[in-house]
Amino acid sequence: MAKPPTTTIAPSTSRWDSEVRLLAWLATCVSVLSFLFYYQRGEILLYGDAVAHINIARRVFDSKTPGLLQLGTVWLPLPHLLMIPFLISSEMWRRGAGGSIPSMLAYVLGVVGIFRLVRGALSRHGSPNAQPDGAARVSAWIAALVFAANPNLIYMQTTAMGESLYLAFFVWAVVYFSEAMRGDRTALTKCGLCLAAACLTRYDGWFLAAAMTAAVILQIFLAPKPVDARRQRTAIVRFILLASAAPALWLAYNGLVYRNPLEFENGPYSAKAIERKTQTSGNPGHPGSGNPFLAGMYFVKSAEANMAQNAWLQRLWVLVGFAALVALALNLRSHQSARASAAPSVLLPLLFLLVPVPFYALSVAYGGVPLFVPAWWPFTHYNVRYGLQLLPAFAASLAIVVHFAIRSDRTNAKLRIATLLIASALLIASYVSVWNAGPVSLAEAQINMGGRNHLERQLADWLRRLPPDSTLLMYLGDHVGALEQAGIPLRRVINEGNHRVWMQPSDPNGLWERALANPAEYADYVVAFEGDPVWQAMQGLHRRELVEIHVVGQARASLYSTR
Repeated sequence: MAKPPTTTIAPSTSRWDSEVRLLAWLATCVSVLSFLFYYQRGEILLYGDAVAHINIARRVFDSKTPGLLQLGTVWLPLPHLLMIPFLISSEMWRRGAGGSIPSMLAYVLGVVGIFRLVRGALSRHGSPNAQPDGAARVSAWIAALVFAANPNLIYMQTTAMGESLYLAFFVWAVVYFSEAMRGDRTALTKCGLCLAAACLTRYDGWFLAAAMTAAVILQIFLAPKPVDARRQRTAIVRFILLASAAPALWLAYNGLVYRNPLEFENGPYSAKAIERKTQTSGNPGHPGSGNPFLAGMYFVKSAEANMAQNAWLQRLWVLVGFAALVALALNLRSHQSARASAAPSVLLPLLFLLVPVPFYALSVAYGGVPLFVPAWWPFTHYNVRYGLQLLPAFAASLAIVVHFAIRSDRTNAKLRIATLLIASALLIASYVSVWNAGPVSLAEAQINMGGRNHLERQLADWLRRLPPDSTLLMYLGDHVGALEQAGIPLRRVINEGNHRVWMQPSDPNGLWERALANPAEYADYVVAFEGDPVWQAMQGLHRRELVEIHVVGQARASLYSTR
């Protein structure tokens, strides 16, 4: 009797097969070489936020009052915690390299993640461990190239900014969600862990976690009852607990330490508070404020600017995205017709890649988050890098369009080749235009931080001349980079982080407040920037001013001796 034909199922280790290992090595080479390029040009510390991230991590152990409370609020803690091991070295701290390492590792993981997501989702086989077909492999490589070769992501992953890190957690959360829908019993727990990490990296993750949790709950009501219903319920409960744990932890931390669970949202250092300070009667708000539709348009435009410099090429990427949505809709329709059931298509998790659109539309409209793009009023750069959050969606969109084109039974060999050539031409033309004009995320830092960085370099030159055992009084919120460049340990500086933050609204017995009240008793030198708390405390004390630094567009800096 003849044996029935069998389907060969690859072991789970095939997910890290030769293709994935090759891609990981290629991504590592790109990451390291690009870091060396921008490091040599002195451009990994252009962003003021990158410098701030590094020093928040550093002051956890290098401070007059060290500890985890130095992590502060507003910015989520995971990026800083991941940097700490690499910032123990003073040299890695001074040069900023320690802050880049987590971003570089995340870049490699993100590239591998988008490859695995697309290859698995587009494979003809339903099992997550099944060998993918040729069309799925080709499409996955296209998605990986779109993601890995993006000039703006290549630059951002060399810095201590959080874009690369969040994108890795974002992509892998979708990877595991997709694999859970294809029958992997452990993938939903892994998805929850990635969501927890994403929620502790950027607030985008909170919105993503809510969307995925809603999808899981909805699936419970729509999908037929499985055989192992008890095991499924356990997995779902574990997923929901993991997805909600990080936001709950952060709310509890803010409530216990700052006496306000929403300190990061409405506290004095929040985006809304900063926006209120900059608003005037003639400048009521940024574009999109109070208008989620316009805010969403600005966000999509920033995503286009991160994909190409040419306006027509930018529109082509949006058209590719719409074409991918049409392909997914047709696939879902055929899937439901073939199975005659409410079971969702395995391609549906790819829609989570569009979650950044509503999140940033709401954040810009109601969260006090400004976003300016050079092509639209006010024709400048601010937070343009946020558009990188749609990079996974663009990468998957091109892969989906190519996949359905080359896999169709109506497509002959010539059309398949033509499809691949057109996709390659779009990718090459787009990224060549970006390299020729310069990555918009790099231009954002160069334009907005030029004066600030120039001021910090001048101040650092003077700080290096101070006695090595002297103590400084300085507000670090704006120009901590001067201390970093001068190599002055933060434990020699009395700053706004040296007080008991749970003492609200003020801590009169804190080191920071006592030093402001009597600088000469606690510090040898004082660094004040016009308008900051130290500058206000120095008014009327008639201390000897050693240096006064003026830079156009920046607050005047003064160095005093208290002795």
